[in-house]
Amino acid sequence: MCYSSALSPAYCGFGLIWPVFALLPPEELRLIRQACVFGSAANEALYVTVNDEVFALGTNCSGCLGLGDLQSTIEPRRIDVLCGKKIVILHIRYGEVYAWGHNGYSQLGNGTTNHGLTPALVSTNLLGKRVTEVACGSHHTIALTADGEVFAWGYNNSGQVGSGSTANQPTPRRVSSCLQSKVVVNVGCGQLCSMAVLDNGEIYGWGYNCNGQLGLGNNGNQQTPCRIAALQGVNVVQVACGYAHTLALTDEGFVYAWGANSYGQLGTGNKSNQALPTLINTDKERMVEVAACHTSHTSAAKTQSGQVLMWGQCRGQAVSSPHLTHFSSTDDVFACFATPAVTWHLLSVDGDDYLTVAQSLKKEFDSPEISDLKFLVDGKCIHVHKTLLKIRCEHFRTLLNETDEDAIEIQQFSYLVYRAFLEYLYTDTINLPPEDAIGLLDLATFYRESRLKRLCQETIKRGISEENAITLLSAAVKYEARDLEEFCFKFCVNHLTAVTQTQAFADMDHDLLKNFISKASRYGAFKN
Repeated sequence: MCYSSALSPAYCGFGLIWPVFALLPPEELRLIRQACVFGSAANEALYVTVNDEVFALGTNCSGCLGLGDLQSTIEPRRIDVLCGKKIVILHIRYGEVYAWGHNGYSQLGNGTTNHGLTPALVSTNLLGKRVTEVACGSHHTIALTADGEVFAWGYNNSGQVGSGSTANQPTPRRVSSCLQSKVVVNVGCGQLCSMAVLDNGEIYGWGYNCNGQLGLGNNGNQQTPCRIAALQGVNVVQVACGYAHTLALTDEGFVYAWGANSYGQLGTGNKSNQALPTLINTDKERMVEVAACHTSHTSAAKTQSGQVLMWGQCRGQAVSSPHLTHFSSTDDVFACFATPAVTWHLLSVDGDDYLTVAQSLKKEFDSPEISDLKFLVDGKCIHVHKTLLKIRCEHFRTLLNETDEDAIEIQQFSYLVYRAFLEYLYTDTINLPPEDAIGLLDLATFYRESRLKRLCQETIKRGISEENAITLLSAAVKYEARDLEEFCFKFCVNHLTAVTQTQAFADMDHDLLKNFISKASRYGAFKN
C-alpha cells in the first residue's frame, strides 16, 4: 500500500498514486520536488527535481512536453531551457512565464496560432511584471502579478478573457473594467470561464455561464468581470474551478459552491445546478483548502485537522455530498478518483528539506553562489569547488596546490566532455550519451582516472551498433581500454557481414585492420 511508512513521500506520492510515474526507479522518484500530471488520459507529466532540473514524459500531444519535437517518451527527457529556473507554479520564481504546446487559439500568448514545441517566454505586456500565479482553462490562460493585476489571453468565444468582446486574444492583455483599481490575490479557470478573488474578499467571474458557474443568479455569459453579489459580506480567500462548477473558501473556513451539478460536484446532496453560491454542509468542520480542476467534475477539500473530503464524479460514481476519505492530501483525491486523473495544481513533495551528502554535492555542482573556482571551456564557465576537486582527483590535488588562480582555461577537451568529467567528481555518475563518452574516455585515460575509464567503457557499450562498431573498436585500442576492445571485437565478429560493409571499416587504419583480421581468423570468423 502507498501509505506504508517504509516508503518515502516522493515514492508514495508519485510512484504509486500517479501511474504515469510508475516506471521511474525509486532513486529518481526521491529526487522529485514538484510535478504536474496532465493530458486527456492523464498520460503526460512534467516534474522538477531537488536540483532544479525539469523533465517531461508521456504522449507529447501537440508538443506539450516542450521537448522540441512531437515524439512520445516513456522515459523522462530533460527540458534544458527550464533547468535551473526555480519553478514554483508552472512559471518562474522571478516572474517570467513560459508557454508551449497547442496554440490553435493563441493560448501560448505569443501573438500567433503556431504550436510551440519548446518553452518560450511570454513577454508581451508582462516584461517587468512579477507573475505569482497562473491558471489555465481549456484554451485560455490567466496570469496574476505581484501587484494584483490580472492578464489574460487565448480562446475567448464566451468572454473568458474579459476583454469585453468574444474575439480571441493573441497576447496577454490586462483584465481591467471593474478590476482596474482593485488588487487581485487569487485566480482560477474553468473550461471556459475565469474567476478572481480580491484582497478585500470580493470575488468576480466572467466568461461562459450556461451552467451558472459564475454565481450571478443567471445563465448569461459575461465578457467582463462581474462581482458575485450574493457573497456580499463574505470574505473569500480562495477559489477553485472545475469543468463547469466553482468552489469558494471563506476566511471562516466555510465552502460555497455553484454551477453544474450533474455529478453532485457542488456537494449539496442533490444533482441540481445552482446559479447562486450555496453553502456546503461539512459537519461544522473548518476548511483550509478547496480543490477542483477544469478537466473534471470532482471536488475536494481539506479540514483544519488534516482530514480530506471528496465529492462529485468519483471514478464514475456521483457522490453528491462531501465524503470523508483516508487521504492526507487533496492531491490524492484527483490521483485516485478524478477522470482524467490529472493534478489540480502543481504537486509538491512535503516533508523536510534534508539532503544526503551526495544530493547536496550534486546540487552545488556548477553553482556560482559558493564556488571558488571556474573552468573556461569553449567560452563557457563551469563553477566548482577547489577542496572537493582536491579530494576527488589526484590531478587536481597537484594542480591546485601549485596555483591560487580562480579561473583556469581548458583547451584540450570540449565543454561537453569536461563538464561531464567535473560533474562525475560530484556525483560518481556519467551524464553523457554513449556517442559522446569516447571523448570522456580520452580524458579519463589522460588524467589516469581508472574508475571513470571503466564507467565510460560501460556507457559506450550501450551505444554500440553495426555502423559504429569499428569506430568504437578503434577508440578502445587507442585508449587502451581492454574490456571495451574485447567487447567491440566480439560484436564485430558476430555481425561481421554488416560491419565489413560500413564506411568505418573501409577507412580502418592499416595496422588495426591487419590485427583485426588476424584475431578474427583465430577466433574462427572465416571458417566455412
